[in-house]
Amino acid sequence: MKEHRILTDRQEIAAEEELFGALLRLKSTGEFRAFFQDLCTPAELQAMKDRWLVVELLGAGLTYREIHDRSGVSVTTIGRVARCLSAGAGGYRRALDRLKSDQNDKEQSIS
Repeated sequence: MKEHRILTDRQEIAAEEELFGALLRLKSTGEFRAFFQDLCTPAELQAMKDRWLVVELLGAGLTYREIHDRSGVSVTTIGRVARCLSAGAGGYRRALDRLKSDQNDKEQSIS
């Protein structure tokens, strides 16, 4: 985290709440894409896409080496994502579980 900020802890929390609130107001993948393209540098956005791909591949049971070979993401980053997936704040796990649940619901409705 950058240390040059002069905001108080309370102001930092409020700024974070505003950012997350803005995200909740977006209504489509296209809106999210535009928001993130404006918010992030291309490298930051690529790093987030890489990490999410790693989450999905770990969720599918692939090994670190298989993930690296498929994605080009470093084994160090894969390990970091795996730690967050198993013992982080729970965001990756919640999103992955909901994605899988939605996919299962979709498959069942087709059958």
